[in-house]
Amino acid sequence: MTLRLHNTASRRKETFAPLDPSHVRMYVCGPTVYDNVHIGNARPIIIFDVLARLLRRCYPKLTYVRNLTDVDDKIIKAAEANGEPIDALTRRMTDAFHEQIAALNALPPDVEPKATDHIAEMIALIEQLIARGHAYEAEGHVLFNVPSMSGYGDLSGRSMKEMVAGARVDVAPYKKDPADFVLWKPSTGEMPGWDSPWGRGRPGWHIECSAMSEKHLGRDFDIHGGGLDLVFPHHENERAQSLCAHEGAQFARYWVHNGMLTVTGGEKMSKSLGNFRTLRDVLDEVPGEVARLCMLSGHYRQPLDWSPEGLEQAKTNLDRLYNALRRLSDVEVDQPEADPAVVEALEDDLNTPNALAEMYRLAGEANRSTDLKSTDLDERRRLKGALLAGGELLGILQQDVEAWFHRGAADDETAEVERLIAERIAARQARDFARADQIRDDLAARGIQLEDGTGGTIWRRA
Repeated sequence: MTLRLHNTASRRKETFAPLDPSHVRMYVCGPTVYDNVHIGNARPIIIFDVLARLLRRCYPKLTYVRNLTDVDDKIIKAAEANGEPIDALTRRMTDAFHEQIAALNALPPDVEPKATDHIAEMIALIEQLIARGHAYEAEGHVLFNVPSMSGYGDLSGRSMKEMVAGARVDVAPYKKDPADFVLWKPSTGEMPGWDSPWGRGRPGWHIECSAMSEKHLGRDFDIHGGGLDLVFPHHENERAQSLCAHEGAQFARYWVHNGMLTVTGGEKMSKSLGNFRTLRDVLDEVPGEVARLCMLSGHYRQPLDWSPEGLEQAKTNLDRLYNALRRLSDVEVDQPEADPAVVEALEDDLNTPNALAEMYRLAGEANRSTDLKSTDLDERRRLKGALLAGGELLGILQQDVEAWFHRGAADDETAEVERLIAERIAARQARDFARADQIRDDLAARGIQLEDGTGGTIWRRA
């Protein structure tokens, strides 16, 4: 495998060489579970799911860690606004998150640590930073002293002046430097809190990921991923903490970041602009696989314009792929093998648009193969296997073909449609074309389209 990934740290594509070829390690920042995730949060879930699938294909072992942030000021405010206990809110939102990303065909990570289960590790890491002169206590807070690290800003490529100007820096008299950020902060009685050497309090956001990645992947690991919006300050601060806590540490070797989601016209998605869409909203409109394909239609490092037209095109493209499998339904495949061109596209910095273009090419060849009586059976097996294996890598074509076209029809509805199709066939055989046309029109009015072919009549929900 020759995988090339764009490394944010070096600002170029690099050949991926894991620390241990027998065991690849990857950490990706997960959601803060205070509300339903918005559609932009789904993009890294899908992108790094594809990367995990690719790595598992070519390496003996992958440990993929994606965390859940379940202690945060946003959670405290949301629970207060809802009038519910914090743990009840985080459980409910975690369950909703799992349900929604499962609909996107995202496989679960190998480890999904919660911040509240790693408080002891965070305290220990903060103590190390204090001992090494990179952090200090002030008025019940512990802060990372940014000027103590000579390479701070290397990941984001920003100067100290740019970072302070571009960040929402909390002005506090106890800070040694305006750029210093919180590792630990005091909690009042009604807030979640834990005993520590600095009094009852709770962790800052950045220290959580440093502690959890070290716990489950070690001080040094291969890939750290997330959205482009996390490069600064979150990932810059994570890197600073982890490097300064351990002499000679390397932390993450490859930093991989996906571009942001915009709405039609390139406008940023936000609640204040009224164009904010949750993943739940989208899943109420289209199958999760449609949303997934829409996400994969653009290169992960580029901004992706989210629109109803894009979703409709994704649905059309999925129908095209599933229809190719439908036309190969009589072909048995024992061990599906991905087409080399699909794999090569993914190995080239996860170029999913090119991988999908190859999938559409395969679908076209599959369709032509069913039209030619002389087509070799082995070739049709190859094409079906390539579609299935490529779909497995991309996380699409995961449903039963007929179930996809029937769009979740209940058993009784399926039985009724099949009965009407049989009645229509009988009517045509009896040359009662008026009745046959009426059945077709009645079904069409219900959003069900019939397709007549040499193998009989099949149906699909429009």
